[in-house]
Amino acid sequence: MIPARLRNLLSTGTASRELAKRFREAGHDLYLVGGSVRDALLDRPNEDLDFATKARPDEIEEIVRPWAADLYLAGKTFGTIGAIKDGRIHEITTFRSEIYRDESRKPEVTYSDEIEEDLVRRDFSVNAMAILIPASDAASPRMIDPCGGLTDLALEVLRTPLDPELSFGDDPLRMLRLFRFVSRLGFAPDEVALDAVARMHARLGIVSAERIKGELDRLLIGENVGPALWGLVETGLAGEFIPELPALALEVDPIHHHKDVLAHTIAVVEKASPRLELRLAALFHDVGKPATREFGPGGVSFYHHEVVGARITKRRMKALRYSKKTTENVSRLVFLHMRPHTYQMGWNDSAVRRYVRDAGDLLVDLNELVRCDVTTRNRRRERAISRRIDELEERIAELREQEELDSLRPPIDGNQVMAHLGLDPGPEVGEVMKMLYERRIEDGPFTEDEAYVLLDEWAAERR
Repeated sequence: MIPARLRNLLSTGTASRELAKRFREAGHDLYLVGGSVRDALLDRPNEDLDFATKARPDEIEEIVRPWAADLYLAGKTFGTIGAIKDGRIHEITTFRSEIYRDESRKPEVTYSDEIEEDLVRRDFSVNAMAILIPASDAASPRMIDPCGGLTDLALEVLRTPLDPELSFGDDPLRMLRLFRFVSRLGFAPDEVALDAVARMHARLGIVSAERIKGELDRLLIGENVGPALWGLVETGLAGEFIPELPALALEVDPIHHHKDVLAHTIAVVEKASPRLELRLAALFHDVGKPATREFGPGGVSFYHHEVVGARITKRRMKALRYSKKTTENVSRLVFLHMRPHTYQMGWNDSAVRRYVRDAGDLLVDLNELVRCDVTTRNRRRERAISRRIDELEERIAELREQEELDSLRPPIDGNQVMAHLGLDPGPEVGEVMKMLYERRIEDGPFTEDEAYVLLDEWAAERR
């Protein structure tokens, strides 16, 4: 009898059963393992399926090639073959252990013949469960749980199957993965595991930036991101790859009281929608404050912290191997996040156009970041800032109805400029286009005829 929540994975005709039949015909059992089992038991969606078997990688490839629409072989060196079928990836991995040796950034992979040995070497007990997939209707699925994962799943606890020092020593990235699962599952980390992270966090230094970035991305878009970020800071792990975060825990001056910037930052991340670039911007938006903090008669100030913060953000994201586009978008959000606060001083239409131009495709995220940046207990101030953003968005909507606000380009292009003025490609063309662009921002839309008049005036001045 197959439990209801596992039927869509193990029933006759499913990919799991088809694969199990093929492996059984080749003399091997096939197990559903890890996150696939955990998520099925929690009734959580999981698009990709993970399997394990005693068969070695070459044999796995031979078994699944006729069945799969395509194969993904990038992980074959580490024992994993990806079989793509009906748009889903099915990863089949040889029973294994991954162990980092000394200061190596690449794990050494050894294979095993026992599913229990494979499970015991996994990161957390809730991920160290397997289900033997029946190859026929006459057989039944069998749960393999050597580490008490079912109990920990019920208790919502994250515990390593082995001593955490051994587990984290095998793969130091598991220390960061601990907090990723805090964020994504809402589970509490075991105290013994937390103590081990506090002692061993420096070992994360042997893990590649790319792998760290992958875990951080998943952590940031989790539903319980706040407790996960606090865990990173309190164990010292954050200092190993994003030291700007613990640096926000500024000492509170007894005379010039000001809010804890770290607590504020984590609160902003929690409030932001779980879109990666937005939450990265929330994480970094105040990283310039420690370098710009000053005390004066009026209290503490952080003048131009957004400018300094944008530079720090760009540097840190490059170190973590983020793409150029993501790095530019997040640093631009950090740079612009204080701009809407000047709206209270009064913006004319050209200021609104410049704001839309500078925000570009990030306008929605920027406005949300500004709203989330309000974590004060002063409800009056919170309402005032929210009302200010509402008014700004209304102004943008009104201008968008009146003109092509999303396309703030002059009515003629560089080729037309060169043809009219008899110019060759060069700096003068750029100068003219900049003049036309500024006129578009300041005065709104104008016609081609008006643009040519401006060209003639520009040429007359040059003569």
